[in-house]
Amino acid sequence: MRSGKMRRPFTATAAALLTGGVTVLSGPAGALAAPVDVQSLDGSGNNLRHPDWGRAGSNYSRLAPARYGDGLNSMWNGPNARYVSNRLFSDQGRDPDGRLNSVNIFSENQVSQWGWVWGQFIDHTVGLALGREEGDPHGEEADIPLDPEDPLENMKFPAKVPFTRSAPALGTGVTSPRQQVNTASSYIDAFNVYGGTKQRLDWMREGTVDGDPSNNGARLLMPDGYLPRRDARGDASTAPAMELGGKLVSDPAGAVVAGDMRANENILITAVQTLFAREHNRIVGLLPKSMPDEQKFQIARRVVIAEMQYITYNEFLSAMGVRLAPYTGYNPRVNATLSTEFASVGFRVHSMIHGDVVLETDASRYSQADLDVFRDEGLMPTLSDDGKKITLTVVLNRAMHNPALMKRLQLGPMLQGIGGKAQYRNDELVEELVRNVVCSDPPTCVSDLAAIDLSRTRDHGIPSYNQLRKAYGLPPKTSFKAITGESSEDFPSDPELTPGDEINDPDSLDFTRLTNLFGTDLDMRDEAALTDPVAFTRRTPLAARLKAIYGSVDNVEAYAGMLAEPHAPGEELGELEKAIWTREFQRLRDGDRFFYGNQMRTLNAIKKAYGIDFRRNLGDIIADNTDLERSELPSTVFYVGGQVPPERCHVAYRVTGQQGSGSGTFTARVQITNTGRRPISEWALRFRYLNGQKVTGARGGTAAQKGTDVTVTGSAGTAIPPGRTRQVEITAGWNGSNPAPDKFTLNTTACSRSG
Repeated sequence: MRSGKMRRPFTATAAALLTGGVTVLSGPAGALAAPVDVQSLDGSGNNLRHPDWGRAGSNYSRLAPARYGDGLNSMWNGPNARYVSNRLFSDQGRDPDGRLNSVNIFSENQVSQWGWVWGQFIDHTVGLALGREEGDPHGEEADIPLDPEDPLENMKFPAKVPFTRSAPALGTGVTSPRQQVNTASSYIDAFNVYGGTKQRLDWMREGTVDGDPSNNGARLLMPDGYLPRRDARGDASTAPAMELGGKLVSDPAGAVVAGDMRANENILITAVQTLFAREHNRIVGLLPKSMPDEQKFQIARRVVIAEMQYITYNEFLSAMGVRLAPYTGYNPRVNATLSTEFASVGFRVHSMIHGDVVLETDASRYSQADLDVFRDEGLMPTLSDDGKKITLTVVLNRAMHNPALMKRLQLGPMLQGIGGKAQYRNDELVEELVRNVVCSDPPTCVSDLAAIDLSRTRDHGIPSYNQLRKAYGLPPKTSFKAITGESSEDFPSDPELTPGDEINDPDSLDFTRLTNLFGTDLDMRDEAALTDPVAFTRRTPLAARLKAIYGSVDNVEAYAGMLAEPHAPGEELGELEKAIWTREFQRLRDGDRFFYGNQMRTLNAIKKAYGIDFRRNLGDIIADNTDLERSELPSTVFYVGGQVPPERCHVAYRVTGQQGSGSGTFTARVQITNTGRRPISEWALRFRYLNGQKVTGARGGTAAQKGTDVTVTGSAGTAIPPGRTRQVEITAGWNGSNPAPDKFTLNTTACSRSG
């Protein structure tokens, strides 16, 4: 118990614990006295005036008018989605030596892979479209044909990209536009942890399985601290349904069970699901043993929900560059029902998916049998020179539908690894491991997530890019280069391109330039080109390819246009995507009666009585539920090294001593001032010495140099509070001339400078 206070037992009366109602918790001498509305599992009753708002099984809301081919039901007949994917979304291109490579472009703000992983975790909380009509095992197929004769097609065999339309909502698509059904609750309510039905929750809680979870134990069923397999209670056929893929198709009993049926999709999401199930049980363990199990369960659930909301609104959205208006309280007039524009377009951030996760941990964690499995799985285990540390690279195709691998890797290293590297930049490029996957043997099908995302917008009747901008209060774009921010929307005159048919020329996708965080050009033959790029240039402008595909700006599809937009400094989203997120997350906050800001009386009472506070960041929760120490994780795991970009910064640079004539050594003083309003806990100062200067040491930080690029990393305990200055003394050699560096960035924020 963190507060050091004695735990005090309390009694409670419960009314409609799973369907919505009021439970008054009370105890001796007011130890805990607060009215507690217990949330329904399916979101119903959240809004007392409109109990169906946000309920699982209700239709997605719609902001903009629907666009269907026939106005009601048929998909808009745009260019073939695979054709578009090969020309806009492919991350493959030829380097100067003519070799075809996938190019990795990383977050320009160094947002870690927790950006996309947490986004997926929240997506699995608030949205899941009904996949097919009841009684139809195949659904309404709308497969995307693949043309092996297309010069930009890598798959040179007759094939298709399988695609099944979402089921239409009852009564739609005939006399009114087709709508889709959200089978999840629209609220950030840990739906993916606890499930949306009492039958599912009953199976997941310790105790008997009789359809009534309220008579079960307070803890979630977690053998050995991991999510239960479907055969954990004996007959796997009686376990809750889970989506199966990969190895699990032939071993359905090996799938783990969670509140969301997609928990086995990849081992990163499996790990986060495991984390929050452990967190529930940890909180239960902090409550008095004398407390009834149902009350312990509901208190733990309340805290877990608040924690998920707190992390989302205080860490995740901030890392993505989304700033909401201040919270002013619950507004029952706000309908938080998830919008189809958000679910079908705005939150499909699959371009952020990194192709692998790197784990670096103690080699003593793993047995020889573990190492043998890792080698069989292609994880390339590498030991340090002293044999004490091990590095494992988990490639995405090995991470899919493989929960047994996550358990063998162990939860702590898995969660730590997610935060160790930057996610991919949120742009039009989509990782080949999800865009170009052969999904049958013999090869007749290809999985292309980008083509599927584009087709989903057509399936759900999403209007054009400019129509959607208008719906979100943004002015339309009048040219293709205005969409992309490029200087031209015409194909260049280039001997490598086929005049008049540039859009079908594979050389149109050649990468001609890659740059890193310093703005330094990278040699595409160098290893740094695999790990450091944050910006790129191709042989042809993206605007020219959009123009060749769509002809008119008004024909550009919302998904393609959204991903083509540039980002403002410090943000991971373009203008339209940011507008979609801002509206949705504000409504999910303001229209949720159970948002933590509206439940402070209850949450504060829990903290006062039992020392359990929901106001903890994701790193805190990871440390509390794994064998990792908090010091082994950065202050915020959403940035690599915890290096949050400051709002503003200033650098003063001055050479304080110089020896030699024409060459020699020098010392320089760098004063770093945090001119923003937030403290900077961990920091890295980046600059370039363009005239051959070579750093030999630093005091006040650790300096490293690669070519022209210098990074000075702050030592532990050198946080920079608002308005405060840190000083670094640099020693270096010079040759020929010794001008000051050309620019300074602090945690990727460009600093003003003097000297």
